Amino acid sequence: MLLVEDRPIEGHGTIRRIAIDRPERLNALNAATLDALHAAFDAAAADPAVRVIVLTGSGPKAFVAGADIAEMSALSPVEGRDFSLRGTRMMRRMETMPKPVIAMINGFALGGGLELAMACHLRIAADTAKVGQPEINLGLIPGFGGTQRLLRLAGRAATLELCLLGAPIDAARAHALGIVNRVVPAADLEADTMKIAEQLAASAPLALRGMLDCVNVGGECGIEEGLEYESAQFGLIFSTEDMREGTKAFLERRKPVFSGR
Repeated sequence: MLLVEDRPIEGHGTIRRIAIDRPERLNALNAATLDALHAAFDAAAADPAVRVIVLTGSGPKAFVAGADIAEMSALSPVEGRDFSLRGTRMMRRMETMPKPVIAMINGFALGGGLELAMACHLRIAADTAKVGQPEINLGLIPGFGGTQRLLRLAGRAATLELCLLGAPIDAARAHALGIVNRVVPAADLEADTMKIAEQLAASAPLALRGMLDCVNVGGECGIEEGLEYESAQFGLIFSTEDMREGTKAFLERRKPVFSGR
């Protein structure tokens, strides 16, 4: 049974679409789906033709409505920890991807679904979307990084509100809190997300990777170490053909054509 749909977008060969494909379960994350997602992102990272990944959920209702409660309810404490580590590794794989990952939030992003979205680099939400960390209502806590990424995106007050109260919020409030980057009309979600993906796909891949690396490293270290790492990455970019092409195109007043070299 297909759990994750993974395909190039027609007419946009450098953009890969990965979709959780369990619409009958509102795309809930079970162990097999986490493994399929991990494999799909490994393949996208290794494919030189892929420059951008768009992650979404199948069906009209949900991005991902959470982890699979039926599977989780039978787990022992050790199995529960292992399930958490499985999801955490998969989402860390996304977060450290050398290529931009855009979450196209087409519906409910709750529990593990919000955790999945927060591990992406950019989040575009339909105005009809709802997000939240409702684990408290099940006697649980977030297990795929929800407390940590939400804290970094939205701050302590919002994290405690969403986790302790467990109530979902609408896309507009999620945007105001910094959880999503943009909110667009549901009818325009795919087109607007593709515009951003196309812009990224046309950008210099090695410069994008350098920026992603700098933000990942800088988010986990002190300012001095972060600045030093950025300077080192800045210097490395001067060894690329793309840097020469970009600066030459600017001086010649034309659009650059980046090769990823």
